[in-house]
Order: sequence, then structure tokens, then C-alpha cells
Amino acid sequence: IYAGRRDNLQPHQFAFKDIIVKQPRLPSGQEKPEAEGTSGFSRTTRTNPEMATTQPDIELQLIGLVKQGDPAALRTVYSTYIRYLTAVCSRYVLNNEDVKDVLHDSFLKIFDAIGSFEYRGKGSLKGWLTRITVNQALKFLHDNSRMEFVEISDREQDISDEEPCADSIPPSVIYNLIREMPDGYRTIFNLYVIEGKSHKEISALLNIKESTSASQLHRAKSMLAAKIRQYQTLTPIPT
Repeated sequence: IYAGRRDNLQPHQFAFKDIIVKQPRLPSGQEKPEAEGTSGFSRTTRTNPEMATTQPDIELQLIGLVKQGDPAALRTVYSTYIRYLTAVCSRYVLNNEDVKDVLHDSFLKIFDAIGSFEYRGKGSLKGWLTRITVNQALKFLHDNSRMEFVEISDREQDISDEEPCADSIPPSVIYNLIREMPDGYRTIFNLYVIEGKSHKEISALLNIKESTSASQLHRAKSMLAAKIRQYQTLTPIPT
């Protein structure tokens, strides 16, 4: 199915929460991943009403076939979710070849464990696949020493998070600005804002202090705000 290596928590409030980020175009050389609904980064998911009534049955049938050992069902799982999981992975991992490696390892784990997966309602399969992929992306970043965390001073911590107006900025630009942040900032930003993890959960995932998670999020949001302001300064507003 895959060529091989290189050969629902309630979302937290965030300054840019009103931006519905459609799936952006990846940098040159990368395949465009599939978005979840209208969202690549959106903290809210828009669902087609017709699909909402059929998706649970489709997932149930698919899992049933997988547990019966139907190889076509595994291919269907792969073809159905590969582009979405590529989008998920690309939030954390920047290099296209590295993304392929992470997805390869993710699907190995998925296919090894999917027989024991328990369906828990609409979206549970997709959520399970997402968690595995995010965990593999985090493992890749950890194994390759891509994340560095620096505590911020009390003075910096006291500064409130900035909230620039980004309504006029294309979603693809926001996507790329987030990808420009250092790995540590980007990772915690994604885990907190996109995945809806608490600082306690992030600290356990990354083996860091909760205060470190909070401070890195603070810096990430400040950095993103600065990037947005710079983009607004350099880019004329269409009339």
C-alpha cells in the first residue's frame, strides 16, 4: 500500500479562533494534503449534514471488514485518510521526505493495532488515526533533537498575548507563518491550539514542565502575532 521509507477535547480559546483555515498549498515539492472539512487549522469543524448521518455507518462497516481480515478494507483505510493524515503530520514536520517517513511508521502502527480498535461513535476512527500520527510526528522530532525549550522571564510571562486582526490574511499564509516557527514553538502551538491538549497533557507527551509548555505557547503566539503584523505591513490590503 505504501512505498516505504524514503526509498475530542474542547478546543482552547485562541486569539485567531475566528479564522477558518482552508487546506493550504504545501511548499513546492510537497503533495497537497486533504483538509478536514474546510479546515487545515480550524478549531471548529464544519460537517456536511448528509455525510454526518452516513459517516458512522461507513466507519463501522470498514472496521468490521478490517477485523474480518479483508485486505481491501486496509487499502480503503489508507486511501481514505492518507491525505488528511499528511496534513496532520505536516503541521509538525516540515521536510517532505521526513513526512513520508513519519506516515510510513504511522501506518505500520495503525495496521498493527487496528484489529483491536473499538468504534466509539462518529469520528472516533479518524481521531484514533490522528493520535497515532501526531505521536509518531512527536517521536520523530524528539529522536532528531528538533525541539528546544527555553523558559521565559517573569516579565515576559506577565505580557498578555497579542491579538492581531488576521481576517484579511489568506488561510494559506497563516499556515505558512505557523510552519516558519521553531519546532518547539510550533509543536506546542499545534498541540494546544489544534489538538486541544491541556498543558498537563503536553507536559506528559513531551516530558517537560507544565510551566514550560505554557511559556512556549506564550512565545509562539507572540511570534505568530509579530509575523502577522509584518505580513500586513508588507502586503497591500486589496480594495
